[in-house]
Amino acid sequence: MKSEDIKFRKIIIKTKRKIFSEMAGNNLSNFEGEGFDFVELREYHFGDDIRKIDWKVTAKKQKPYIKIFHEEKELNIVIVSLLGGSVYFGSHTFKQDIIAEIFALLAFSSVKNQDNFSSFVFTDKLESMIKPTKKIFGVYKGVENILEFNPLGKKVDMKNLVDFLRKRVKRKSIIFLIGDFIGDIDISKLTKKHEVVALIVRDKLEENPPAMGFVNLLDPDRREFLQMDLDSNSIERYKRFIKTNDAKLHKHFIKNRVKFTKIYTDDDPFVKISKLFGEI
Repeated sequence: MKSEDIKFRKIIIKTKRKIFSEMAGNNLSNFEGEGFDFVELREYHFGDDIRKIDWKVTAKKQKPYIKIFHEEKELNIVIVSLLGGSVYFGSHTFKQDIIAEIFALLAFSSVKNQDNFSSFVFTDKLESMIKPTKKIFGVYKGVENILEFNPLGKKVDMKNLVDFLRKRVKRKSIIFLIGDFIGDIDISKLTKKHEVVALIVRDKLEENPPAMGFVNLLDPDRREFLQMDLDSNSIERYKRFIKTNDAKLHKHFIKNRVKFTKIYTDDDPFVKISKLFGEI
């Protein structure tokens, strides 16, 4: 049996058991999406939610107007796996495998709750996709797409991703972005219409590497071997880069009301995601 087949079976069995177990209760299936679609505008009445005021129309009419919505019980879930070369790494488990496990948890939760989910594997372009479905087969296919993808030599282009999702996802959705989020990130345009959740997958060794002297390393983005002197000074510079990257990232997420959590390769993704949604 191929190693990919073994990984696939382990991930499916593990995640399916956690989501559908009676002991797990509702676990991840109660996503906190608004689930509302716009219907019409009407004048503001005392007691209305001021957050629903349409300020453009209000300025034009010189009277306060609010947006009226009708509730939709069925959510639209979009799961995006960001598979640049840097996910081909892990001191405990490969980040790519953790991304596949996270996808399976979210997708099984959608199936359990009878919500449509769609899946995209993205680098600087769309690599594979699964159209909206409520079927378990979609979970299996999505895990396969992630595990079988070769990320070496690939880079994630967040601008291309945001442009793609804005054109592709027309209906208000909960969009889960799963990746290591290293580099410049701007998803502000995406959050204007959709609820976005960022699941940051990291390995502790990449955030806190030891000084090792001269070593040969594979650059997963360029797919090239490099000889580097990982002395204490270069390691400290690298750590500062990661801290600066994450501080900027977290500030951007908070400003744009993006829920996020960091999941390390030796964490239990189910526990971390459950805590994010207040289930534990």
